Parts: sequence; C-alpha cells; structure tokens
Amino acid sequence: MVVEKSYYMTQEGKEKLEKELHYLKTDRRQEVVERIKVARDFGDLSENSEYDAAKDDQAFVEQRITQVEKMIRNAVIIENDNDNPDIVSLGKTVTFVELPDGDEETYTIVGSAEADPFEGKISNDSPMAKSLLGHEIGTEVAVATPGGDIQVKITKVE
Repeated sequence: MVVEKSYYMTQEGKEKLEKELHYLKTDRRQEVVERIKVARDFGDLSENSEYDAAKDDQAFVEQRITQVEKMIRNAVIIENDNDNPDIVSLGKTVTFVELPDGDEETYTIVGSAEADPFEGKISNDSPMAKSLLGHEIGTEVAVATPGGDIQVKITKVE
C-alpha cells in the first residue's frame, strides 16, 4: 500500500487550491478543448504546431488537476499553537535577525503547498523553517544554507 504525502496548509491555502481546481475544471479545461477544435480545422495534424501546443496545454491542465485534487485530499490544516505563543510553529509568522550584521527578515511558515518566498511564506520543509521550528523568542539558531551556516536570533513570533 502506498502512503500518500500529507500537505500542510492553512485553511486559506486550502480554499485557494479549491478555487484553482474549480477554475481548471470549468474554464481552463473548456478553453483548451476549444483551442484543440480550432487547431484541428487547420488541416494536417502531423505538421500542426497549434494542435501540438493545445494538446500539451491539455496534458498540463489535466496533470495540474490531478495534483491539486491530491493536495486537497491529503490536506492537513495548520492550526495556530496558541498554547505557546512565543514558540515557532507551522502557521506562525517569525521575525529574526541575522547575526552579526543585523539584517531583519520576517516569514510565515506554511506547508509546501502554499510556500511563496516572494509573499514571505516559506515551506516547513525549507532549511530555514526546519531550523526555526520549535524555538522561542530570544533563541539563537544555526541555519544550514547552501552558502554555509548562518546564525539568526528570533526576535518575534506571531
């Protein structure tokens, strides 16, 4: 028996995936079918790049639908740990200072399904999050990065 991976996410993240799934199954699927129909009318399919591109899009959309359905089916909703407000855990926003130069950074630790570093959301599987999880405000933590280890000090957890 194959054990499927759990996808940690906030309720907001799950709702976002559900909206994406609805869009893919209704609007996007229909757009691709229409492109395939139009491309077929161009004639010889063996030399029809529009048809090939539309079929590639169709494969991508179907693959994404399967992936999103799996993520929703195996979603584990992250609940804030209000018992320990000063300890870094999934779903919390953590601010830390890089030592010794003092560059301050703030990230929300989410599941890999929601991770988006450009929005300040990092995956619980990332080296940074793995190093920070379970530590509290004021703790200095060593973080292993591809460029070498760095020291950070946790200054705020929300």
